[in-house]
Amino acid sequence: MPRGRSTFTKRQKEQLRQQRQKDKAERRVQRKEDKPEPGSTDELEELREAAAAQAAMFHVGHDPLEPAEPHFADKKPVE
Repeated sequence: MPRGRSTFTKRQKEQLRQQRQKDKAERRVQRKEDKPEPGSTDELEELREAAAAQAAMFHVGHDPLEPAEPHFADKKPVE
């Protein structure tokens, strides 16, 4: 009764498991190396700053009922 196929399949599965484990460890090391240093601006913070700048430029959050320019109707004209 041939047992070779079962042994071969088990060996391949074990090699695949070890390769996945190795890849996972490499990714973990890479993430640690890529982690931004404390005090440095990360990408998310840069995106927030850019969004805030755009919001200010387009007056997002601006109350539309409040006039953008000062109203001079209630002041007397200068003679």
